[in-house]
Amino acid sequence: MTYPKRILLLSGYDAGSHRRWRDQLLAALPEYHWNVLALPPRFFRWRIRGNPLSWLGEPLLQEPWDLILATSMVDLATLKGLNPQLARTPSILYMHENQFAYPDSGRQHSSVEPAMVNLYSALAADRVLFNSAWNQDSFLQGAYRFIDQMPDRLPPDMTVSIEEKSRVVPVPIADRLFTTRNASPDWSQPHLLWNHRWEYDKGPERLLYLLRELRRRQQPFRLSVVGEQFRQQPRAFGQIQEEFGAKLENWGFLEQRGDYDRLLAGADVVLSTAVHDFQGLAMLEAMASGCLALAPRRLAYPEYVPSSQCYESQEDDPQAEARAAADTLQTILAQRPAPARPEDWRTSRLVVDYRKHIEELAGFSV
Repeated sequence: MTYPKRILLLSGYDAGSHRRWRDQLLAALPEYHWNVLALPPRFFRWRIRGNPLSWLGEPLLQEPWDLILATSMVDLATLKGLNPQLARTPSILYMHENQFAYPDSGRQHSSVEPAMVNLYSALAADRVLFNSAWNQDSFLQGAYRFIDQMPDRLPPDMTVSIEEKSRVVPVPIADRLFTTRNASPDWSQPHLLWNHRWEYDKGPERLLYLLRELRRRQQPFRLSVVGEQFRQQPRAFGQIQEEFGAKLENWGFLEQRGDYDRLLAGADVVLSTAVHDFQGLAMLEAMASGCLALAPRRLAYPEYVPSSQCYESQEDDPQAEARAAADTLQTILAQRPAPARPEDWRTSRLVVDYRKHIEELAGFSV
């Protein structure tokens, strides 16, 4: 009798996108026997360095597994060192993000430890999967620069060994979001959707500059600003609500997923002003739902946003970037392109890649 392969999934900082990824993966691959260990998404610096201690003595770590699948917040090297019975268990490290490419918020104490955890974990893993080519490239470049700065006794081919076992497999987009629309976009007064975390790295002040530029040009629009919120928010959100409240269709976090899905299916243009986004799930989900896109020509966006819908990136001059974004939006409205749906990001397509990597590492025949 053949038993299902046993996979232990470890999520060291189980934020919303990480939860959604693991839930999708377990639902899409029911043929495996899954167990999950997940830690709450708080106390970031303690989580990324301390998760092996938080799991010390955990009974599941004493059991035999065919494969360990760990997120990038897991200190995989230390975890295997503290649990030597797992040392030879094949492991995949899934890189939702990498610490070499995180922008500095100005509120954090500078430390190399989070980046070191990523580096040690990548060295300890048998395969490293990234959610975008930009994530992979920025990690490898950051690791190379970091190693090059160290004084001595580091093998020169360290990053080469990581690159050889690295692949790009994005976080999938649910098939149900790929809906057919009956109505065309409102080309004269488009419904703009900004649907990101309400934090500094998503560029809310750049959104404010863009909205002001559209107002200056007398470009009509409606606006929804939604996404996960936190106790402390950049001041730009208050300014947006004050200056453009009359144009707002939705504001804040939508509690019900159904309400959010209806918004995705009803908005005309999904936009990003981010200076940091390793994949861009919010953009991909809206594009799958039929939205046109407006995004800077940086980060992972050029991997799926049509070139004609990417505005020129000018990170050092947000106001010039706002003018470029307004130019691109008005060109889109004049040209009226068809939506570009990210078909290759569908769950039903990407599950084939996930299964392939799992089976190769767990020792089955593919």
